[in-house]
Amino acid sequence: MLGGLGLFQLYKANDWQIFKALNPYWAIHILTVYPKGFWILGAVFLCTTGAEALYSDLGHCGRANIRISWAFVKTTLILNYLGQGAYLLSLKSLVWNSAHKNPFYELMPHWFLLPGIMIATVAAIIASQALISGSFTLISEAIKLNLWPKMKINYPTVERGQLFIPGINLLLFVGCTAITLYFRRSSSMEAAYGLSITICMIMTSCLFSYYMFVKRVPIIWIAAYLAVYLTIEFSFLYANLVEKFIEGGVVTIVVAGGLLMVMIVWFKARKIKNRYVEFVRLENYLPIIQELSHDPSINKYATHLVYLTSANNPKEIEHKVIYSILYKKPKRADIYWFVHVEVTDDPYTMEYVVNAIVPNEIIRVEFRLGFRVEHRIQYMFRKVVEEMVCNKEVNVVSRYESLSKNNVMGDFRFIVMEKFLSRDNSLPLWERLIMRGYFILKKLSLSEERGFGLDPSDVALEKYPLIISAVPDYHLKRVEEDRS
Repeated sequence: MLGGLGLFQLYKANDWQIFKALNPYWAIHILTVYPKGFWILGAVFLCTTGAEALYSDLGHCGRANIRISWAFVKTTLILNYLGQGAYLLSLKSLVWNSAHKNPFYELMPHWFLLPGIMIATVAAIIASQALISGSFTLISEAIKLNLWPKMKINYPTVERGQLFIPGINLLLFVGCTAITLYFRRSSSMEAAYGLSITICMIMTSCLFSYYMFVKRVPIIWIAAYLAVYLTIEFSFLYANLVEKFIEGGVVTIVVAGGLLMVMIVWFKARKIKNRYVEFVRLENYLPIIQELSHDPSINKYATHLVYLTSANNPKEIEHKVIYSILYKKPKRADIYWFVHVEVTDDPYTMEYVVNAIVPNEIIRVEFRLGFRVEHRIQYMFRKVVEEMVCNKEVNVVSRYESLSKNNVMGDFRFIVMEKFLSRDNSLPLWERLIMRGYFILKKLSLSEERGFGLDPSDVALEKYPLIISAVPDYHLKRVEEDRS
């Protein structure tokens, strides 16, 4: 439709001088010679948008579809722009009142106007899928990379990349409604849209240059790339900021700032917590854990006790896990399992490693999952145990005599340790605000057991005080009571 309307107008106008617009000389001429020509960049910038949506579609449609379709789409779009230009040149009046006429719809014959509006509306709905699906994918990946609070993710099909996040869907609905009520007219939001796209382009150029640096591309080529693209993009940014920031561009800054603040709080809080996570050598506690496992005077807590650990080193374990097993009501079990999840840069990695620290008594399982793989840890753990049983690496039959002789499998109990900020902390103001924001987000986000795909009936939740910076020591003075 775009190409056909453009060609129809070119034939109708019979004025082919519009093709001079393809010559970059005239673009440079109007920017440098025409009075205030540079600020036209801010007015025409929306003509350059659309390409940034390719990066959202790329992850869902694949490179081949994008490469084949984009050349065709770009050609028809240029033909339509040339048709609009030819229409404007054909007007007798030199004054164009954009408030009353839209050159795009002026290309359409009168009988085609209603079908054309319907097709344009459907195209807008289809284009919105890039935003919707792209938002779901980006948030899902951010969650896996610990850059966003955990949220419920639904996978409606078995196809890779197809997911649905109800919380983000609600956020998009509220955001779109608020933007519509604020701007009221689509023409009023050009400034906000243009500024957001400009920043998106600059970010893409910076990320691509970093990718080239990682791939050891010669610095001269990276510098040349940045010099060309950043010059163009910062020109667009400057034109949009000066002309349109007050008109609506501030909305872009507010929305982006809110999203960025959530990510900063979540990321910085984890950094603060990890500074004070205490790891201990597991080998130092193996004898006492084994003695606890064989101590009949202590009631058995579970046949199989499973802890989720963040220790990357298989020879280490968090002190809080040892505290939970030995000190906070000793937990006797036949087999202790330590499960670790590592998120890889590859999107669809699904690997695991088993380390039998003490055969049939203390076992560590490490999952290596891609950042797009759903964390169904309980299901994956069950598959690992089944494979180990088949290989006769572990005996999961209950150790109770009556159950053992009937070959009944023992129960599995997952322990999830939830941190809370202890009152015994003395933090600087900035870190105190970060941690308060973190725990507010944590209350609103998905719980740990649901985030790891655990069945609540098999999970025991333990509260663990987080002491980041101990309060100064109080010098209490004891005095004798006067009984006279």
